[in-house]
Amino acid sequence: MSDTIPPGQPSGPPSGPPALPLTMNLQYTKDLSFEVPAGAEIFATLRANPQISVNIDVQANRLQQEQNVFEVVLTVKADATEPAGEAGSAAIATSGRAVFVVELSYAAVVTLGDTPENMFEPLLLVEVPRLIFPYARNIVSEVTRDGGFPPVVLQPIDFVALWQAKRAQAQASSAGAMGTPAGNA
Repeated sequence: MSDTIPPGQPSGPPSGPPALPLTMNLQYTKDLSFEVPAGAEIFATLRANPQISVNIDVQANRLQQEQNVFEVVLTVKADATEPAGEAGSAAIATSGRAVFVVELSYAAVVTLGDTPENMFEPLLLVEVPRLIFPYARNIVSEVTRDGGFPPVVLQPIDFVALWQAKRAQAQASSAGAMGTPAGNA
């Protein structure tokens, strides 16, 4: 007995979600910096886990006009500072000093296919960062671990909220730059 598929029936597995209208050409570390400003002294005097603040930014730049080729750069900066009141003795009371600083610019070059112009911004500032974030997260984790500290494991980022906040900020600054007409006094 042989399996036959009647005409008009799909022959393969059910298709999944539609593919994104972009091609990831390449990914690379554009810039990476890891600093321990206090040097070896910090390892001898640090008594508690440092407080870590993380800043994330996304930029997109067109590389080739006619082919819709863009570079998207995800920038991550993590600053670790000594917790207030945690210095070993009064003689070394230097709370708030920098423990380490990590700065990473991780980039991707992408080509947008048949995509309407109004979809460029969400694809470039939401979808591409979402795709490259795991790689940037891994680099930050490894460089802090290799620097002698517990690894900094970045939590998932809501790139939609980041994009919306950036748009709101840009609209507010453009509205403020336009100013209002001065009234008669």
